[in-house]
Amino acid sequence: YKTCERTLTRRAREAQMKRFCKAQAIQRRLEEIEVTFRELEQQGIKLEKLLRDENGSPAEQQAQWTNQLLYLVQKKNSLMTEESDLMITVQELKLEEQQGQLDEKLRSYMNREDTLKTPEDRKAEQEILAQLLKVVDERNLLIHIQEEKRLSEL
Repeated sequence: YKTCERTLTRRAREAQMKRFCKAQAIQRRLEEIEVTFRELEQQGIKLEKLLRDENGSPAEQQAQWTNQLLYLVQKKNSLMTEESDLMITVQELKLEEQQGQLDEKLRSYMNREDTLKTPEDRKAEQEILAQLLKVVDERNLLIHIQEEKRLSEL
């Protein structure tokens, strides 16, 4: 029994570290996206000024600027989609963490002998179970949203 408990604790710590590392990587990528957004915005502003102040620029040059502007818009949209996906993943990580904590609390209540449980313990156990079900439903909703996004992109 103690070995099983230690194994569960170790696995929980490993999962927590894995989520932490993943969250750090996501945070770095979100910062990179923010910097890229600013760079694209500046490039877009320059291209718009060039297009507005065309003053006898050859049609070929204007077409090139327009194509560059459209490329920037496409790239920005792509980054916005990636950012949205990352934000969903962040939510999912938070819910995973919350679920792990609730699992641990619920397990501690369920491992107690029924004869030793007070009415408050039983109530707390039911509340934790309800919270756990809510978290699972929220995670399910996030997965459903991701699947809908994936299907709409196809």
